Amino acid sequence: MNQKELPPPKKRFGLIGLILVAFVVLISARTVASTVIEYQWWKELGQLATWFSMLLYKVAPVVIATLLAFFTLLFAHSRALRFANATPKQYRWYGRASVVVLLLLAIFIGSSGVETWTVVRYFAGHDLPADTTSWQDSVFGLPLSFYLFELPFYKVLHRFLLSLVLGAVFVYWLVGRGWQIKDRLPELQQTTEIDPRIFWLEGGLASRFLRGAAAVFLVALALRYFLGRYDLLFTDHGFMVGVEYVSEKITLPLQWVVIVCCLVAAVLVSFGRWMLAAGLVVVFIIHAAVPRIVSAVYVRPNEISIQRPYILKHINATRNAFNLETRTEEVEFPAQLESRIEVAKHRPLFDNVRLWDWRAFHDTTTQIQALRPYYTFPDSDVGRYVIDGQLRQVLLSPRELDIRQMPDARARWINPHFIYTHGYGMVMAEANRITPDGLPVLFVQDAPAQVKTDSLKLTRPEIYYGEITHEPVFVGTAQPEFNYPSGSENVLSRYEGPGGFPISSFPMRIAAAVAHGDVNILLTTYLSPGSRMMIRRNIKERLRVLAGFITWDQDPYLVLGEGGQLVWTVDGYTVSQAHPYSRSVSLTGVGNVNYVRNAVKATVDAYSGETRLYVFDPSDPIIRAYQKLFPALLLPASEMPDDLRKHARYPMTIFSIQAEIYRTYHMLDPQAFYNKEDVWDIARTLHGQETRPQSLAPTYVVATLPNETEAEFLLILPFTPRNKDNMLGLMVARCDGELLGELLFLKLSKQELIFGPMQIEARINQDQVISKDLTLWNQQGSQVLRGQMLVLPVEDTFVYVKPIYIQAAEARMPQLRKVVLSMGNILVYRDTYEEALQEMNSILQGGLVQAARVATPAKEATTAAPAAVATGPDPRVETIRNHLRRYRELVAESKWAEAGKELESIDMLVQR
Repeated sequence: MNQKELPPPKKRFGLIGLILVAFVVLISARTVASTVIEYQWWKELGQLATWFSMLLYKVAPVVIATLLAFFTLLFAHSRALRFANATPKQYRWYGRASVVVLLLLAIFIGSSGVETWTVVRYFAGHDLPADTTSWQDSVFGLPLSFYLFELPFYKVLHRFLLSLVLGAVFVYWLVGRGWQIKDRLPELQQTTEIDPRIFWLEGGLASRFLRGAAAVFLVALALRYFLGRYDLLFTDHGFMVGVEYVSEKITLPLQWVVIVCCLVAAVLVSFGRWMLAAGLVVVFIIHAAVPRIVSAVYVRPNEISIQRPYILKHINATRNAFNLETRTEEVEFPAQLESRIEVAKHRPLFDNVRLWDWRAFHDTTTQIQALRPYYTFPDSDVGRYVIDGQLRQVLLSPRELDIRQMPDARARWINPHFIYTHGYGMVMAEANRITPDGLPVLFVQDAPAQVKTDSLKLTRPEIYYGEITHEPVFVGTAQPEFNYPSGSENVLSRYEGPGGFPISSFPMRIAAAVAHGDVNILLTTYLSPGSRMMIRRNIKERLRVLAGFITWDQDPYLVLGEGGQLVWTVDGYTVSQAHPYSRSVSLTGVGNVNYVRNAVKATVDAYSGETRLYVFDPSDPIIRAYQKLFPALLLPASEMPDDLRKHARYPMTIFSIQAEIYRTYHMLDPQAFYNKEDVWDIARTLHGQETRPQSLAPTYVVATLPNETEAEFLLILPFTPRNKDNMLGLMVARCDGELLGELLFLKLSKQELIFGPMQIEARINQDQVISKDLTLWNQQGSQVLRGQMLVLPVEDTFVYVKPIYIQAAEARMPQLRKVVLSMGNILVYRDTYEEALQEMNSILQGGLVQAARVATPAKEATTAAPAAVATGPDPRVETIRNHLRRYRELVAESKWAEAGKELESIDMLVQR
């Protein structure tokens, strides 16, 4: 009877097995499907070799570490069984269970104790040529590559070995004592209290175990102090970072004393000499106390003289870390408050003055060019193009499609996946031209795209890859796609590019449906043999997955190629916190860094999704290491197409970081640096509706540098003394051709007062006509918006440009209403830029600079008699000069009311 009932259990076990297999398949199905999709995506980009390399680099270090840990633990396990005289052969389950447990513990140690990219970077970067790591620290004489690649690897190796030893000791104790307790189990079951000594190993193992553990701990401690010597190069002392006098003369020798004592103590402990090893405590006390005593008694009273050479090392290292040493030049710029400049001579500059602040342009463009509620302009960028044979500065914004603005259409599955797949076109406007209504003059506009100059063409306006995207989308299907609206109808199109990967086969549809958790992909009938699936259409995410080891800029910018294609350009940075002696700064999305390079520029075709990464700083050791790891991914800059290369620019992100460092580290004298005698501030201005001054943002301009003859595309930022507003320096980054990345620092004379942006703002506020207009407009249901203050170097002086916009309170559509031009004591306020420029030119040519005439609106200017130009010595001229000198002094001290009185005195004298 029992024998007949035996088969059913076998069937039950078979059923359970099938259920388990099915469960495993379901759990792993999404992983397998995602892997298939990943394979297709990397194949689409032509980077399968890069993908395989990334997988290898992620897995190989962990696998090697896990195998090493497993065999070490297995050895510790076997030694523990031998010392415990255990015979586990009678327990068949023990052998398999112990192997599984040891393997799991080894996986934990290998995966948690190894940072894969640190290991991979070590093997790629530790043997770089000397020319890429020419910087060396003066204490250990080691190159920068040691701190970028080798030291992090040694710390990881130390941490892994320590974890491995502790794991082996734990296995040794647990197995050995476990089997000893097993033999005493009947005895222990009769006791009511647990003796703590039950956890001690017996038969000589206790002392051997403690001695071995203590010796290993002391060796690990010695190794920790050995590597800790290099940490002294990153210590922040407040006034500097790195090794200072006490660190080099006291702490470092004591580190070696501690290291030697730890090793000696390890030997003594292994032989049971515990009391001798206890003397190590005295060494630790000395190591902790002596540097503090020396610092307080000897160094602090004489700090500047003693620390002088160390401060100089810190200054030079920080400048090197933020690339302020190479391809940089500091120029003494003998600027004057006023100068008889010739406007005609500087037409390339004055014809490219950017009247449109990018924020105002963005808001206005959104109102006049969105066409439909679902179109959006995520950003506006500044660029330069040769139009009608002349270099022109322009602003441009891509018109992208945001499906979130169409909740009803989004609710129907076919709309976001098959119909509303892409944005359309762009808006481009010349930076310094406005219509009579105060709106931008557009070169490219509307849908279908209208290009109003023969110098540009737009042949592929569709934007499938951008900043505002949804996914996945399917192209080349039986369903035509929405292209752009035309009156009450919609114009449809079909995708003709190579973007995406094939999705029509049944296995691929299953993989896509499982990977995205969307059964509609499998059930839809719109997919045809030529259909393709697009994923990772957001350019930031696309680059993050493709090259996550690069820190990507948060502000991609769009370029219109000569062939009429739209291409995104994104700057990439290599960063580190491992540069000795260098000061740290905070980088958004990354944290603190003390080393940064603009090493890479990426391009993403808005239509095809073709993505390329180009190395623009081959001297950077970090990017050199990644080039060895991913040779097919990182291309030389020379391979970038010429029509895209000419639009490359120096990014604002790294420029802002360098400016933040330079405002302190322009001081090369250690004493001046120590006392912070000449710390600068970034110039301030009033912007938008803000009434409190804000730091000026870096500005792209087209200008001619001193001693140059041709206008260039530049990124500039002015500096002022700390807590003052007069300008004393200008930081410039060049962007054109082979000059890309060169930095100039125009240092102004401290003996000559040069107005800063905030002082020009104050003069605008004090002008009776301007302040009356601003107050009136703010009370008539509208809002006054101040644009970005432009500071333009012209010959040996500066011209300031301030656009003023008005927008209705109920709609964000700024209109350019007024323009203020200023140079020295000249202040021109006109309805249009052309009128203001003509007025300034008339003043300069008429010789009114010395008279310090403040130009007001045209109807008042016509009644003002022109000031005479003195032809010989005249006491009245000297009186005017005295008032002007006093005016400058008061402005420098921010005493605006008294300075205004001096201007009134000058005006009265001029009228006489």
